[in-house]
Amino acid sequence: MNETTNNPTQAQLLVIFHILCNGGDAEALIGAFDADCERLTQEDITQVLRKINEQGLTYQNNPKVKAFYDDVVEPKLSTGIINSFPLGHPVRVYLEENGMLRALFARAGKLDPERDSENFKNLFSDICKVEKHYQRKENQLFPCLERHGWDGPSKNMWAFHDEIRAMLKQIRLALEQGRLEKVGVNFSLLKEEMLRLISVEEERLLPNALKLLEESEWQAMRTGDEEIGWMLDITPPPYPAPSEKENETEEMEKNYVHPSQAEPDENPDIATDATFHYDEGYMTPQQVNLIFRTLPLDITYVDENDRVVFYNRGDERLFPRSAGVIGREVRYCHPPKSVDTVLRILEEFRKGTRDVADFRINFKGRLVQIRYFAVRDDDKTYRGVLEMSQDITDIKTLEGEQRLLDWD
Repeated sequence: MNETTNNPTQAQLLVIFHILCNGGDAEALIGAFDADCERLTQEDITQVLRKINEQGLTYQNNPKVKAFYDDVVEPKLSTGIINSFPLGHPVRVYLEENGMLRALFARAGKLDPERDSENFKNLFSDICKVEKHYQRKENQLFPCLERHGWDGPSKNMWAFHDEIRAMLKQIRLALEQGRLEKVGVNFSLLKEEMLRLISVEEERLLPNALKLLEESEWQAMRTGDEEIGWMLDITPPPYPAPSEKENETEEMEKNYVHPSQAEPDENPDIATDATFHYDEGYMTPQQVNLIFRTLPLDITYVDENDRVVFYNRGDERLFPRSAGVIGREVRYCHPPKSVDTVLRILEEFRKGTRDVADFRINFKGRLVQIRYFAVRDDDKTYRGVLEMSQDITDIKTLEGEQRLLDWD
């Protein structure tokens, strides 16, 4: 086989592909390749596949070849791409999480859910952390792309996220109910869909985002990402690194501070010793912020132009929000399957035919009430929508009166 290429890495790949395409067992060679090869380039793969095609081998529908490519080749390719980005860069973090998912699927694929259920459940639990990955895309990356005129991901990729969420929920339920015989097939479908979505991310979404977004947007995104979190066990380092900030302009040095976190003296337009008169009473902006942060509710305010202008930042929000949502058109802040309902609510509120919309959903084992209120001024002119979400699980269990303090 060595006569076909002088590149050792490509030569190893050719041997493995030949064995797999001919139905052989290349487990030992694959293990050695996985241990010895630190990274691959796309040129390596292109050359190897060209040689394979020239030699008349069929690999496209070979399950062994596909497994080798998904579990070994793809992660090696990703490593080289990942290292081309600085530590902490949002794109690098997305790619690192994709690598983590590939590794988890490779490990879980070697287990039988029925015979090794505990190990499988642990790996599946780690795979479910992809929710953080999807939430950052929906609340951070997609809004930036919309501002540059690309709303396709918000309309289409979000729908794929929801399909995967439904599949994760189905498998999670089967595991909880002990219906392990149902898990294997569903898990294979889940793996196929998630790996396909990862390919779309890496081949289209992220490359196009890199072309569209400015460096300042990636830096602001890294700050907002922190509100949502990551799949990774270790928090990614700051981006840009502190040493890189020293030579930048003063504006670039200053991290974005969300209004709900700003102290009065951080806003030159607000007098630190001033209070403002509300309908009843007086409060400082800091006191207002503290109240919003303390309320056991998720609150989002959408103005009359259908733009999100405020959300409260509590310690435990039911639904994630981050800085990227401010100024975003509300239709892009909901899953595609919910957009028609949201638009109908806005239309009826704007026309004045409705003032309230109520929903209740089961969310992560809790009952959540979501309420929309039309906001109108003294002249009854429509000024937007207030969305409030509250966990009412414990409230629904209350009975009778409680007049005494129950702290003891």
